Amino acid sequence: MTQKTMTKDEIRAKVKAEHVEFIRVTFTDVMGTIKNVEIPVSQLDTLLDNDVMFDGSSIEGFVRINESDMYLYPDLSTFMVFPWSEDAHGGKVARLIADVYTADRKPFPGDPRHALKEAVKHAQKDGFTEFNVGTEPEFFLFKLDENGKPTMELNDHGSYFDLAPLDGAEDVRREIVLTLEQMDFEVEAAHHEVADGQHEVDFKYANALEAADKIQTFKLVVKTIARKNGYYATFMPKPISGINGSGMHVNMSLFNEDGNAFAGGEDEFYGLSETALHFLGGLLKHAPAITAFANPTVNSYKRLTPGFEAPVYIAWSASNRSPMVRVPSSRGIGTRLELRTVDPTANPYLTLAAILTAGLDGIDNHLEPSSSVDKNIYLMDESERKKAGIKDLPDTLLDALEELENDPIVIDSVGQHITGKFIEAKRIEYSSYRQFVTQWEIDNYFMNY
Repeated sequence: MTQKTMTKDEIRAKVKAEHVEFIRVTFTDVMGTIKNVEIPVSQLDTLLDNDVMFDGSSIEGFVRINESDMYLYPDLSTFMVFPWSEDAHGGKVARLIADVYTADRKPFPGDPRHALKEAVKHAQKDGFTEFNVGTEPEFFLFKLDENGKPTMELNDHGSYFDLAPLDGAEDVRREIVLTLEQMDFEVEAAHHEVADGQHEVDFKYANALEAADKIQTFKLVVKTIARKNGYYATFMPKPISGINGSGMHVNMSLFNEDGNAFAGGEDEFYGLSETALHFLGGLLKHAPAITAFANPTVNSYKRLTPGFEAPVYIAWSASNRSPMVRVPSSRGIGTRLELRTVDPTANPYLTLAAILTAGLDGIDNHLEPSSSVDKNIYLMDESERKKAGIKDLPDTLLDALEELENDPIVIDSVGQHITGKFIEAKRIEYSSYRQFVTQWEIDNYFMNY
């Protein structure tokens, strides 16, 4: 499944027909934040000729001030007109996602999108035509106050698959879905999630690069439509204690010229091919280091705790949802692996690059996965887990960063520049967190000592 690339003339014609007045040229920094340079339509030809420049020294994880000039090369397949963006003059705003190039016109090694493209090239050299990815991002809706500022009051007290009146955001989700469909998303499902005020919208799988682009676009759409309806949408993994956090399960499969390379015969192990099992072996081996990219905030590890459905152990299963990796029941062309640890604060480009590279390492080195764990791991004690060979995921962001530093395969997946900048920024973040005194500490220590 690949996006159709428009020609420059087709984009010019669309801009004219839709009365587009501005174009947002977007890219993603190392931390996963969407950035943009907005240009008037009069500069469209400059953009299409790859001549729009920006100051890279102002972007997290990019370059130093003495090497700041960078170019934006738009990916023409990502052109779209925002359906909500009509202004007072009747004009609209369009979007193009760009790759970042250096002043000497070379791909910038600190561009997360470039890192994913390189990982995909690695897979293609190994004979795989596509790495298909489908994600399940979750988010919370909080009410805005009279000044338009977010509050901590949730939009409803519904639960899994609830309907109105318990689900107070049916209309908001429908508007999100309709907006996404206007932007050529194929939405498969939308529903209330387990926790109060928690929601999920699932859209159809795509190749890895398109999937990462769509995750970033999805976040923008959700936040825009939520605010339009008086809510604030957050993809923070654990905004409230004591309830489930938000994840972003990643379903994946490799394809070659013969079709789904993960699909095995009926007599093969769980219907999985050797390729799928070795890919799984790579995922399990490199899981601790992948966690740094898949769960990149201090708050991520508040979600990865027992008792709230998020996996905390390195294991897999074909029949239950407590391990890190699940094999959904669909077989044949639908055979896939589901990684359940990822949360929506993850930079999708870096995370998918790390996942793909880890899986390819498993295939290249014929890594065998551990035995399937077909009982609820949350009900197993430590000795049972040890006997089953089940290890823990990193417990904190600091632990995950240390695992990343010691895994050359995962470092290689995104390159030394990105890894170095990422680790540096995240160590500063963790240090800042350690210096902050929480309400929990006040409640538990202030009167007792």
